[in-house]
Amino acid sequence: MMSTFWASIMATALSSVVMFLGWILSKRALSDREKNSPFECGFDPIKSARLPFSLRFFLLAIIFLIFDVEIVLLFPALASMNTSFSLEMTISVFAFLVILIVGLFHEWNEGSLDWAQ
Repeated sequence: MMSTFWASIMATALSSVVMFLGWILSKRALSDREKNSPFECGFDPIKSARLPFSLRFFLLAIIFLIFDVEIVLLFPALASMNTSFSLEMTISVFAFLVILIVGLFHEWNEGSLDWAQ
C-alpha cells in the first residue's frame, strides 16, 4: 500500500517536471518561430496557404510513398525466407521486384524523377 503511494507521488512529480520544462522551452521556441520554420513544398508556411505549390514535388512525393509502402510489403517475405525457403515465395518476390523495377524505369523515362528540366 505504501509503495503505490510513493510511486504515485514520484509519477506526479516527474510529470510535473516534464510539463514545466516543456512550458519553459515552448516560450523560447515562440520567439524563434520565424527562424525555425520549415520551408517545404515550394511555399512559405507563414504566408498565405492559397499559393500554388510545385506539381513536380507532389508527384515525387507520391512516387516516394508508393515505393516506401512496397518496401514494407516486401519485408515480411524477405524475413520469412530466412527461416523457411519456398520456391513459390521466391518467384512471387522476384515478380514483385520486377514490377517495381519496370515501374521505376517507366517513371525515369517519363521524366518524373528529374527535378529540374
